[in-house]
Amino acid sequence: MPLLRDWFDLRVYHGAVDSWVHHGGRLYDYRVPGTTYGFTYPPFAALAMLPMSLLGLRATIVVALLLDLVALAAVLRILVGPGWRGHGWYGCVLGACALALFEPLRDTFSFGQVNILLLALVLADAWLLANGRARWAGVGIGIAAAVKLTPALFIGLLLLARRWRAAAVASAVTAAATALAARAAPDASRFYWTEALWDTNRVGRLDYVSNQSLQGILARLGVADRPVWAVAVLLTLCVWAFRTRRAVVAGEWTTAFALTALTACLVSPITWVHHLVWLLPSFAVLVRTGHPRIAGALYAVLCTSVVWLWFDDASGVDGFLGGNTYTWITLGLLLWLPAGQLPAERARLRRTATARAPAPSPAAPAITPVAGHAAPPSGGFGATAAGTAAGWAAGPAAGRAAGLTRGASSEPTGSTRPSASNPQSSSSRASSYTAKPPPA
Repeated sequence: MPLLRDWFDLRVYHGAVDSWVHHGGRLYDYRVPGTTYGFTYPPFAALAMLPMSLLGLRATIVVALLLDLVALAAVLRILVGPGWRGHGWYGCVLGACALALFEPLRDTFSFGQVNILLLALVLADAWLLANGRARWAGVGIGIAAAVKLTPALFIGLLLLARRWRAAAVASAVTAAATALAARAAPDASRFYWTEALWDTNRVGRLDYVSNQSLQGILARLGVADRPVWAVAVLLTLCVWAFRTRRAVVAGEWTTAFALTALTACLVSPITWVHHLVWLLPSFAVLVRTGHPRIAGALYAVLCTSVVWLWFDDASGVDGFLGGNTYTWITLGLLLWLPAGQLPAERARLRRTATARAPAPSPAAPAITPVAGHAAPPSGGFGATAAGTAAGWAAGPAAGRAAGLTRGASSEPTGSTRPSASNPQSSSSRASSYTAKPPPA
């Protein structure tokens, strides 16, 4: 993996912070030698990366690798739950091998990207909400949104769920982090929010095949009209709001967070392939709801790097279908990911099951649970969804008592060469996807 992407993005972070701190350079003026790539995150992200200025590049790579591994372990623990122990060490090793094949994850590691760290922060909030520990919920989402803009959509999820306190905490944390960055680096903050944020050329070409967002599809079709993209985003957000609200009412936090992650990938102007680590919660939902074969098939496609077959020419029907394969998977999951049943439907099913159940045997009388003693929850992140739907119907307080379940972007990794007259066709590889980027 190190030889595949050569820690390119991590070298951008380290070089920009080192130049900013030790050489008096401006944060957003730095470029990796021989390339046109520089720092593109909000200024707070640079503040969070300041410890890099105390380390050399190799030490930074080691620390980043360890942090990514810890974050990945946390994500898996939240999504899978304690049930992983039942598979033994052999099963865990096989699972690790499967994860290593997942293209978005291996690219996140080999680029030295921050996606898995942000996913861990967001899912930590989901775990807090799902387990009735909402006091600190929102902090992780707030930090993630301050480092990168797309996780801010999870604040919208909290609003849809009517978790007002968590939404307020997330918003306050994001605002406080942004204000801290503005105070510590006023010039960098002013430049980012007034110029860099709106300059997509700093990030990469929208029609680059790695951009697996709705904007990427339109760019590869040669559609440059912003209103068309805005309509597509609005329709996607409407679908997200409807399906997410249904999952929230049903008490399925896993599904709600998975749907939000899918939507963030779709509506972001640029979603590089390595951003699709945000699809991992969706696979957990598919397995939990009894669709392991579908999860396995989609996961296998995302291990193939199939979109790169259309790197040079994404024109034609085959390019439209194949070159956007990962976007179609993301969109399909948003539309058809099982969102559970509404509380009314569940109540009807419970009444039907009760009516059909045989009467208790006199030899084995029913046992009445002692008041005040609830059965402990079992399973992982989404194991208690069925038992908490009534809590959501009764309100947030009752939901917390029941133990609720819980269910993109600007990156210096795309090609920045000028678009050809036909943006569907290109003939040179992007510098960020080679081990040795060509000189600018």
